[in-house]
Formats: sequence, C-alpha cells, structure tokens
Amino acid sequence: MNLSELFAEPTELGRCLGPSQNFLGLSAEEADLDRARAVIVPVPYDATTTFRSGTREGPRAILRASRELEPYDEETRTEIYRRGIATLEELAVTVASPRLMVERVRTVADALFAAGRLPVLLGGEHLLSLGMIEAARAHFPDLTILQLDAHADLRSSYQESPYSNACVMRLARAQAPLVQVGIRALTLEEDQYIADRRIPCFQAHQLHREPELWRGIAKHLSAQVYITIDLDAFDPSIMPAVGTPEPGGLGWYDVLGLLREVAKTTSVVGFDVMELLPIPHQVAPDLLAARLVYKLLAYILMDKPRLGC
Repeated sequence: MNLSELFAEPTELGRCLGPSQNFLGLSAEEADLDRARAVIVPVPYDATTTFRSGTREGPRAILRASRELEPYDEETRTEIYRRGIATLEELAVTVASPRLMVERVRTVADALFAAGRLPVLLGGEHLLSLGMIEAARAHFPDLTILQLDAHADLRSSYQESPYSNACVMRLARAQAPLVQVGIRALTLEEDQYIADRRIPCFQAHQLHREPELWRGIAKHLSAQVYITIDLDAFDPSIMPAVGTPEPGGLGWYDVLGLLREVAKTTSVVGFDVMELLPIPHQVAPDLLAARLVYKLLAYILMDKPRLGC
C-alpha cells in the first residue's frame, strides 16, 4: 500500500490537506503525498503544559503563516517546495493519556520513516516529540537527538507522571544520545543529571559569552540526527509566543547557522518545531516559526537523495 492509500483510510492517521490549508498553500501536485520528500504532521495537543496552555493552536497558526511566505529562499537560492511537501490533517487527539498520544505520533512517524520520507512534526507540546524520536530510533540506529530549548526537560517526573512536557528529554535520552543547546532554565536535579551523564549541554549564557562554542556543537552529533526545537529556545524579543518565555535566549541567525551546519555534515532524518502559543493580532512569531520550518527543509533537502534506512 502506498502512502496516499494509507493516509486515505478513515483512521487516526488522517488525510492530506488541500491547497487552502496545507503548508505554503501548495497545489495538489506540489503537495502530493506519494512524491513528497517531506511530510508535515500537525498535532494540536497540550495536555501536560506546565505554565500557560494554548500551544494546541500552534500548528494551525504555523500553517496559516506559511501561506504568506515567499516560496524562494534567498540564502540557499532554492524553491525547495518543488521537492514536494505534503501536509497531513491534524492528528486526532486522545485525552485518555499522554502516553497514548505519544504512541499515536509514533505510529504516523513510523509509517513515514518506513516510506523514506522526512517527517516534520508541528506542535503542540514538546512531549509529542518522544513519539517521533522513538520511531526514528527504530529506523536509524546511529541516531543523536539535537535539542534546542530554554528548558532542560530532564525531570524524572512532574506532577507525579514521567509523561510530561517537563520530562520529555529524560525519556528521549533512553532512545538515543542527546545534545542540548540554549538551555537557561533547569533544576538542580537536572543540572546534576547532565553532569553525571556528561551530556553535551551548551547553555545560553555560555554561547553568549563564548560565541566560538557554536562551531563545536555539530562535532558532538552522530551520522544521523533528529532535531527537536522548542521555540522558547529563541529570545523572547523575537519569540514571545511560547508558554514559558525565558530571557537571554538565542538569536535567529545563530540558530540558522547551527542548523545549516548540522544539515551539511549529518543526515537529518526528521525534525519538529514545538510550543508555539499564538498571540492574538501578533503574527511575527507565527511567521518566524513557519519560516524556520521552511529554512530547515531547504538546508536538509537541497542536494540530498530521499531518506532510507
């Protein structure tokens, strides 16, 4: 069964969105699932957020903003949408348990990885990234997770549950090695956990004081990389639309420079952009998130063949 048949079935996997709703507003041919190199997976779920809720509205806001982007990327001099970018409808949400929601994401990601596609998860809360990472680890044995985030998300449990937004990277690290960038809010327990396990953690204050550290981040990655981006990694001056904005965050061009280097030196098998909490009548953060997705797609798909195990 090909992907279009699989995702046409009336199941929780969902169907493809048309030109009026998909990423970039692409035509049916440009967003055809069977020829697409990348597949956008929007998931409007935020049951375990720890401060302000509302990130369930993030995927729709990113898709809506993407339709205002120029399809030409001036930096890479590409129109990367011509490689094919399909967009699935929002993944059905279950409130039965956070673990069941993670498994639902994993099911979709597993189908896309098996078909050699690049899955792009739009959240929603960061816990959902675990489903993508679990699926990626099953298909790519030499995997490293690159996390851009203000928060370490390495708690052993939060509010009496390990399946929480605050614990997602602790669970993810059981799947693959972890490299953290932009961290500036963590507990003593998390700081000790990082030190004890020698996790490469490039905290925001270090990167601001020693900009040359940016050049060494990619050296800690393996041949295959999954990138997870919590938008609060960016400084609130350019990304205020997150649940827990932390001062002293990362800049736009610093992040792009890192992502381009990672895409150039490794095989990025999938990525996510999480935790957009839209602010009414303030569209700049939505456009930043949409532009970030398109830039990273350009870096990954420029001159590389279709992914495969």
